[in-house]
This record gives sequence, structure tokens and C-alpha cells, in this order.
Amino acid sequence: MKPHITCILIFSAFLSFAQTDPRIYDIIDGVSAERIEKDIRTLAGFGTRNTFSDTISETRGIGAARRWIKSEFEKISKDCNNCLDVFYQKDLVTTEDGDRVPHDAWVVNVVAVQKGTKYPDRYIIMNGDIDSRASDAVDFTTDAPGANDNASGMAGAIEAARVLSGYSFESSIVYVGLSGEEQGLFGGKGLAEYAKKNNWDIIGILNNDMIGNIEGVDGVIDNRTFRIFSEPVPPTETEKERSMRRFYGGEVDGISRQLARYIHKTVQTYMPEMNPMMVYRLDRFGRGGHHRPFNDLGYAGVRIMEAHENYNRQHQDVRVENGIAYGDVIEGVNFGYAKKLTAVNAINLASLAWGPPAPAQVAIGGVVEASAKLKWKKVNDPNIKGYKIYWRYTTSSQWEFSRFVGNTDHLTLDGIVIDNFYFGVAAVDKNGHESVVVFPSETFRD
Repeated sequence: MKPHITCILIFSAFLSFAQTDPRIYDIIDGVSAERIEKDIRTLAGFGTRNTFSDTISETRGIGAARRWIKSEFEKISKDCNNCLDVFYQKDLVTTEDGDRVPHDAWVVNVVAVQKGTKYPDRYIIMNGDIDSRASDAVDFTTDAPGANDNASGMAGAIEAARVLSGYSFESSIVYVGLSGEEQGLFGGKGLAEYAKKNNWDIIGILNNDMIGNIEGVDGVIDNRTFRIFSEPVPPTETEKERSMRRFYGGEVDGISRQLARYIHKTVQTYMPEMNPMMVYRLDRFGRGGHHRPFNDLGYAGVRIMEAHENYNRQHQDVRVENGIAYGDVIEGVNFGYAKKLTAVNAINLASLAWGPPAPAQVAIGGVVEASAKLKWKKVNDPNIKGYKIYWRYTTSSQWEFSRFVGNTDHLTLDGIVIDNFYFGVAAVDKNGHESVVVFPSETFRD
């Protein structure tokens, strides 16, 4: 074969993995700010959605809200030929479960599962929170519209279901409304334990909690920046794994951090107008969200939320005091911004659900050599095109360099000194979709 023909073929192969998937742009365009606004207004209109509020009324309280959410998921399922399995998942909490539990009650989550065609037992989850609260967390009668916290995230999950239900995916997608967040993350805990009991192979959970505010209490107005919170390493790591980190690194390379990097990369590829902000912390300082119970059981999970919070609108009774308006009301929500963050979720759900499983048993070697060696267990899937090696300087927050290496189970990066970089491996399918990057968990010597 002539050299110039070989170069053309190589370049064509490169383009096949550099191109974007046009369906992702269609998903972005399919998200509707008008539908999100309508859903937020409906949720805020239930007066209060406190977990311990009225469950009988059809117009007020947590019961009416969760029944409405379930009915919306069922409408979506009907429109996609019953493609969603919609159900309640619930657990009883009692006054012994914490000082934010005023009386015994069922914490009820609303779950809609879109089953994957090839990997139905692999799940990527997007959640919003159903419940809201007044200034006093145990006050379940005072109005607490919770327009941004967290009708915005709940509306985003419903809208993502509307858009993505029009597509077929290899892995399963779960859209869920979680309850009991304000009283102790009870809903997330219940669903995480349900997933564990039912052997769900969870790729990750995208916890959406407050995705509609663009005006911070500090006066900053920003409708493009959002935060991705992720913890550095799983709390379930073993003493052996902790010891390995001391000598081999990886203190910022746990599974949740890799999921956050995946989201960051996907957004920069398909929504370059947005500014994803990686925050190296489980959640906001000293606080928590509904991804945490999943993290506690060893699952990857992140929180996606606005960059600039307005504390006058969070956990506040609706009132005017000293000329300042307090309360989480509709006027504080920017529906165009909520649309953007819903699209951020939708394209990552799609990319992960279309993508292949990640390689297993990734190991690294190359001590006292001018090279780095990687090997891994190949994914048992005929649609796998190959694998992509990523590496970066140890002080860099994102993967900086990469190399597609074909359908092999090992590679030596000559001239790349193992001491100066961190490494990872991702699987790539024939459509160019990638798995989450896997950081080496083993070492070897030839």
C-alpha cells in the first residue's frame, strides 16, 4: 500500500473517533423550557411538599405531588409504547430516625425505569427531590413552594424522561423523584438500598438539587456556570486500597470523580457555551445531598447544581422582612437556565447509556523505566472498537492526553515516565461512544 493511502486511512480512522454524535444535539434541542416551567409551577402549586405533609388531598401536600409525578411518568410511558416501568419505592421512617421526623411516615420515591436493550441490569440514574421545607424543617403545614429547591431538579428529571424516552439505549436509565431529602436523605438511602438488594450495576447517579437560580446572594448573575460536586474516593475503600494510594497516588481519582470528569468532558464537547465547574468536595461545605447515600454504598454519584445560590430563597418561610423578600418562589427561577442544566443531564445520561461497559481489572506497571505500562480485562462485547488510554500531570484536574490503542488488552507508553503522570483506560465502541475512565487499581511488574 502506498504511504499516502496509509496516511489517509489512518486519518479517516481518527476522524471516526473524533466526530460527535448528531443525536446528542437533537437531545439538547428537544429539551423545553416551557414544559419545565409548567412542571415547576405545578409542583410549587401544591403549597408544601414537606415529607410529613398531607397525603390525602388532591391539591396540597406531598401525597398530591408524588401522585402527580407518577401520572406524568405514566403519560410519558404511554407515549413511548410503555417504555417506562413506573412504580413507588417506599420505606417507613419513625420518630426514632432523627429529630427532623415529627411523626412516623412513609418516605415514598417515584421511580421510572427505561430498560436498556443490551445491558438492562446496568443503570444510570437522574434524580430530583420531591420534598420542600419551610424555615423549620419539621413544620409540615406552612407554605413551602420549593420552586428552585427542588421543583427545578424534579421538573428536570421529568423533562429528561420526556426527551430520552424517544430513543433506545443499550443500558437502562432511571428517572426518579426522591423524598425525605430535607429530613435526612431518607429517600436516597431507601433507593440505594433497593438498588443494592436488586443487584443493580449502577454506572452513576446524577443528583440534581437546585438547577434554576442564576442570581446569587452575592449579587453575581450567571446563566452559564454550574457546579459538579464529587467526592475524591469512595468511603467504602479498603485499608489495602488506602495504603496503595499512599504509594501510587489516586487521591482524586475515585469513581465519582471519574464520573464528574466524564460529565465535564461531554458538556465541553456538546455544549461549549456552558461552563462546568468541578468542585472537589462531596457537596457544599459541611452539607449533603441525595447522591451521598449512593456513595455510602460504593456507587459513583455526583451533585449537579447552580453555581450561585441565593440563601434568602432557601429554607425560608415566604415573607418580607426589613425590605428583603424571603422564600423559594417561582420568581426566583430562571427557566432557560433550568433547561440548560436539564440538557446537561440528558446528554450525559444518553452518552453513558449508549456507551460500552468500562474495562475491568486495570493495572499499571513501569517502575524505574522510561515508560508506563497498562493492561486490563477486555469488555466482552462485539461492538467494542478498542480502548483509549488517558493520562495527565498529577496536579491537573482533567485528563490532558489520550491515545486510542485498538482492540487490545495492554499498551506500553514509551517515553512517558510513570512517576510524573496519572493514567486511566476507557472502552470505546464502534460508534465512538466511551465508557467512564477507569483508574488503575492494581500494579504489576513484567
